[in-house]
Amino acid sequence: MKLEGTGIDGLLIDVEPLTTIMESNGFILGGSWDYERVSYDYKVDSPEKNITYYIRIQGYAIEGDVDKRNAVIQLVTPLLGKHHYPHGVEYGEQEGFSSSMIDKATNAVKKIQEQVAQHQKS
Repeated sequence: MKLEGTGIDGLLIDVEPLTTIMESNGFILGGSWDYERVSYDYKVDSPEKNITYYIRIQGYAIEGDVDKRNAVIQLVTPLLGKHHYPHGVEYGEQEGFSSSMIDKATNAVKKIQEQVAQHQKS
């Protein structure tokens, strides 16, 4: 599900400080990044048996290249997903996310937003 209202959607930041911020907050840069996109994932353990949630923050290069580490990234609306073994992560509203999980994910993204805002490009 989309995590609306976190303030992160549309922020612009260089890829190097973005990756530093994300990694210092436990987010991992997805191995499938390319020249134009990045995805950072955060694993959220659940008290539910065999259930794992993920927060995904994504962005697109509006200039430069991700692989050359000179990209300016525009962040988009983050996602909350639920892992289904062995099929993967689903990000749809129908996953039935609890309000406490939504709050936990929203607060994690807002923490990132505050740090990204300090390095935001205009």
